[in-house]
Amino acid sequence: MNPMELRQRCHTFFSGEKPTTAAEDFAAMARWCEANEIAHDAYGEGALVQDFERKIADLLGFEKAVFCITGTMAQSVALRLACEAAGSKAVALHPTAHVLLHERGNHQLLDHFKSLPVGDPFRTWTVSDLEAWPDRIGAALYELPMREIGGQLPDWAELEALKAHGRQQNIHLHMDGARLWEASAGYKRSLKEIAQGFDSVYVSFYKGIGAHAGAMLLGSTDFIAKADTWMKRMGGNVYRRSPYVVSAAMRFDERLAKMPAYLERTERLYDVLRDFPQLRVNPARPHVNMLHVYFPVGRERLTEIRNELAAEHGIWLCGGAKHAALPEQSSIEWYVGEALSTLSDAQVRDILALVISKIDSRVRVPSSGRLGLNG
Repeated sequence: MNPMELRQRCHTFFSGEKPTTAAEDFAAMARWCEANEIAHDAYGEGALVQDFERKIADLLGFEKAVFCITGTMAQSVALRLACEAAGSKAVALHPTAHVLLHERGNHQLLDHFKSLPVGDPFRTWTVSDLEAWPDRIGAALYELPMREIGGQLPDWAELEALKAHGRQQNIHLHMDGARLWEASAGYKRSLKEIAQGFDSVYVSFYKGIGAHAGAMLLGSTDFIAKADTWMKRMGGNVYRRSPYVVSAAMRFDERLAKMPAYLERTERLYDVLRDFPQLRVNPARPHVNMLHVYFPVGRERLTEIRNELAAEHGIWLCGGAKHAALPEQSSIEWYVGEALSTLSDAQVRDILALVISKIDSRVRVPSSGRLGLNG
């Protein structure tokens, strides 16, 4: 049985959201559309799309926003425009930035910009990391939070210093805000306060919010007008955007309001994890409602354990496990959302004990032998 089929058969989920069927999703969307008298857009024109764009622009404090199908398109366009305006194709970014690791080199192969990795791969980067390079920099991309290092956020003072440096040096500061919603809870500051000082921001609606797809690019009116033209050139001008916008707009306010509670649940999860010295976490304390957990077993074995838990107990531990720097270690990403929030600390402990028992036969499962997940 392939991993997708195993996941669909599970009833308990540690990371992300409990999967729903297409029928459930479309029925919920239909009810929301009927209740709110929603009409389709045509190439982005219409109250649904444009009202949602204004809502997000106001929330983050920008003049203009444009809905786009993918963040990959939004960010490549934003950074291309920033570099053209600056007369330099060099973009400073963290070595683990999404555009470097997950976009198949599109920025270089399509000649959008040239990447200039700054800072340490295992830490957030600062003004001093940027100043270490003598190159003329056209733009700087900052991811908040940084997913590949466990959802870390820079200190607020460091972020403010970076904003000030960008203004002083005339460097276009762009935010990869795919998980900005989570960062707001982590900083305990408004979205507008975090975004202030950035020249452009990209946000995602399927990450955190749970929409089917879609993103938003925000900036000045002139910048967004140019970006809109470029996204049309790149094939982003789909006829109907309403299905994607509906799936975001219908749950946006509710999901955003839950972010502080998700962070609180993550903090309690750290207390549970302290009972399992075989496991290590990154970061040492939660910055947002996600983290990386390291296991004393290689990726292949951890993947087998995940599949065994799914087949034997209906528990889905994680998505893909990753190799770690040291041999016989691997890591997983935990996103603490609605699914994990429904589990008690006792249930989490029982599941972790079961995982450890599969790693080391000397570790016993709780004597009850029951996980208590169905009642």
